Amino acid sequence: MRIRILGARVIDPSSGVDQITDLYLENGKIAAIGQPPAGFTTDKTLDAQGLVASPGLVDLNVALREPGFSRKGSIATETLAAAAGGVTSLCCPPFTKPIVDTPAVAELILDRAREAGHTKVFPIGALSKGLEGEQLAELVALRDAGCVAFSNGLDSFRNNRTLRRALEYAATFDLTVIFHSQDHDLAEGGLAHEGAMASFLGLPGIPETAETVALARDLLLVEQTGVRAHFSQLTSARGAQLIADAQARGLPVTADVALYQLILTDEALEGFSSLYHVQPPLRTAADRDGLRAAVKSGVIGAISSHHQPHERDAKLAPFGATEPGISSVQLLLPLAMSLVQDGLLDLPTLLARLSSGPAHALRLPAGRLNVGAPADLLLFDPQASTLAGESWYSKGANCPFIGHCLPGAVRYTLVDGHISYQA
Repeated sequence: MRIRILGARVIDPSSGVDQITDLYLENGKIAAIGQPPAGFTTDKTLDAQGLVASPGLVDLNVALREPGFSRKGSIATETLAAAAGGVTSLCCPPFTKPIVDTPAVAELILDRAREAGHTKVFPIGALSKGLEGEQLAELVALRDAGCVAFSNGLDSFRNNRTLRRALEYAATFDLTVIFHSQDHDLAEGGLAHEGAMASFLGLPGIPETAETVALARDLLLVEQTGVRAHFSQLTSARGAQLIADAQARGLPVTADVALYQLILTDEALEGFSSLYHVQPPLRTAADRDGLRAAVKSGVIGAISSHHQPHERDAKLAPFGATEPGISSVQLLLPLAMSLVQDGLLDLPTLLARLSSGPAHALRLPAGRLNVGAPADLLLFDPQASTLAGESWYSKGANCPFIGHCLPGAVRYTLVDGHISYQA
């Protein structure tokens, strides 16, 4: 299929390109930008005047729920929702049933993702067997099966010596480890940020130090072992500052933040709505401002959805008995565009944090529009709006933004030169 994309504003953060021009796609790759290659004949023309063409978004944390939790989501439904949000490449965490701690589970996910064909999927493998933090998983075998990084999620290693050995082993094979830094003892039983709102509502709190104490430990171990590390789901301004200090010392660390942490604060919990129950928790306005500043400066190089779809019953119990998480990948582009609308980021910087930044963090073959690169791209209208929930592809409707009118609208998502989503 040969496709000509006519008159788009092409923004490629990885190369600094920002101009109105044409794109030519052939055999699943970008054949040319500007002038057509010699002998090029068009099978399909997309009129993109007034639209922005950017690299397809790269989301580092999308729970696909398959295998094991089909009531919450499936690879087919959640990758379609991702494509509708402008995502062409995504990473799925290892929290399935069975857990992604054997090559067979990783291969199953990849096979079903290829069958669905909506986005490219890169599995994250479990760092320890069963995520129990005791025995190392088969990291090299998982890498060979397609896992791009390794994580234990919020199920942290309780023994620092065991964690150190795991990091040394990962460093030996140049593997990337993803940390979700939260001290188990300080966070245990907590439901909300430990502060005025939690006290007012009578909810047990999770202090900021649950993040910063674990983060300081993890950074020291990264420095000692030399492992490539990515810190995911930062929630506090002090946590972002610890990452900035580590980067200034030359540590090979990157970081991401959940998009909803850049929009919401713990004040959203005032009505006890379980839709705002997330782990790690929403924090204060000052923390949100610190995270926004870190995203703007590049200390936090990636914005992710941290999409966690749930069935309806999972959010119907009293707040403390509900399952944490927000279904949000379908709104990744429009929600992110609210940061541009509010003057917090310019459009090229936002697209960098949604494409080239996350791709760089985990060394993924994505996030760029160079000639010869895979034709994974997004066409969106920055002047249009999206009514959240008007069409909904995820199995999980646990999203507090449904019903909101959001800036920007995805028109086309293309993966390897094929249209995987069209509005």
